Amino acid sequence: MSQITVSHLTFAYDGACDNVFEDVSFVLDTDWRLGFTGRNGRGKTTFLKLLDGTLDSRGAVRAGVPVLYFPFPVEYPQDDTQAVLERLLPDCPAWRILRELNLLGVEQDVLYRPFYTMSNGEQTKILLASLFLHDGAFLLIDEPTNHLDAGGRRLLGEYLAQKRGYILVSHDRDLLDRCADHMLVLNRRDITVMQGNFTAWEENKRLQDERERAENERLEKDIARLGEAARRTERWSGRAEREKHARNSGLRPDRGFLGHKAAKLMKRAKVTEARQQAAIAEKKTLLRNVDEADGLKLHPLAWSKSGPLVRAEGLSLSYGGRTVCAGLTFTLRPGERMAVTGPNGCGKSTLLKKLCGQDVAACGTLALGAGLIVSYVPQDASFLHGGARDYARNAGVDETMFLTLLRKLGFERVQFEKDMADYSAGQKKKVLLARSLCESAHLYLWDEPLNYIDVLSRMQIEQLLLDYRPTMLFVEHDAAFVRRAATGTLAL
Repeated sequence: MSQITVSHLTFAYDGACDNVFEDVSFVLDTDWRLGFTGRNGRGKTTFLKLLDGTLDSRGAVRAGVPVLYFPFPVEYPQDDTQAVLERLLPDCPAWRILRELNLLGVEQDVLYRPFYTMSNGEQTKILLASLFLHDGAFLLIDEPTNHLDAGGRRLLGEYLAQKRGYILVSHDRDLLDRCADHMLVLNRRDITVMQGNFTAWEENKRLQDERERAENERLEKDIARLGEAARRTERWSGRAEREKHARNSGLRPDRGFLGHKAAKLMKRAKVTEARQQAAIAEKKTLLRNVDEADGLKLHPLAWSKSGPLVRAEGLSLSYGGRTVCAGLTFTLRPGERMAVTGPNGCGKSTLLKKLCGQDVAACGTLALGAGLIVSYVPQDASFLHGGARDYARNAGVDETMFLTLLRKLGFERVQFEKDMADYSAGQKKKVLLARSLCESAHLYLWDEPLNYIDVLSRMQIEQLLLDYRPTMLFVEHDAAFVRRAATGTLAL
């Protein structure tokens, strides 16, 4: 059993005005199963790259074991998977590789197929298996679930629960509950470590936030009191200075005495004011880690016509020249929030693309209500670039509302001045979601809206759907979100 020690870690990217981390210290046990969570854009991936030495920082990061990071690039992906694994694990016996792949539900025949022909989910499982076959290493696993369907996530959780010695960055609450025995949490101002899974951390944070809110209220009252005292001191010293120049009933004042008295009062006032300002500054630094998740708003259009918004009967869809789903029959009525479920490749995204008017080959019956207005969030956000304000204007949505929604989803104002191409994957997805929330529509089509999205934002979006009850068809593999937000499921 070894430890990873982080001592007074400080880091900022070149050219950045603010530090990502400042004077962070804690100790991790390399035998722990750590879940790592926090708001998007706060530096989770940066922190992992500091741990594995990819980035340099002030302060010390000491690990008593090798540290390996996932995901990592694969050399020669055109080779068979077996050859890829032999390069990654030159001394590992074949039976161990087969056993590990079996635990992750990967069939043996994938070894004889070119690695690049695997689905993203299969590639994720193969590379994770290779990591856990490096004996004695501590693993940094960065969001492995984004290409896994619900079944794959359950299997991954069961697999990770049998392992030890890793940090798992994930926003999937069920996965963290299934496998984590400690939580590493990136707060507004620091990083904390606590024992337990996500649910234990969530309850602990709720209690801590209640204590901090009460403390914040007390500190803010103290700040107001000290501020008023500082203003009184300033008025007091000002009166003393004016007395020095006053004339009293035509008598000539003793200016030497008054000047000496005024100087003493002024000096005392300056010392008192400096002490009060220092106390105010100190108390402001104590207003720390309460992460308020402000309520989001949505303005769905009411469906005034009779009949459903969408009706499909015997619908078959094709993508890339092959049929991805067939015989699909369903009806979507006003107020329903239907989760489209099924394994990877079964046509979930293809269905949403067809419903929002994209050119998708189909046969059978698909009827949309006359005048139906649709808002669509695609799965891929990598195309975003340029400024957030320009994006809002080009999308035809209200700029102030758009930026306000992003602020509520955890964006700092400085992000609005950056190129969206430099946003984290979670921040890019929030841009697409904020645009959709600005759009008034009868039907909202969201394709994996929570990919890379942090836990607090997921909870905000859940509550939004419960409050405003829009009509929706969405694809999402976060089981906790589906349980809370969906009124029904459409299984492909």
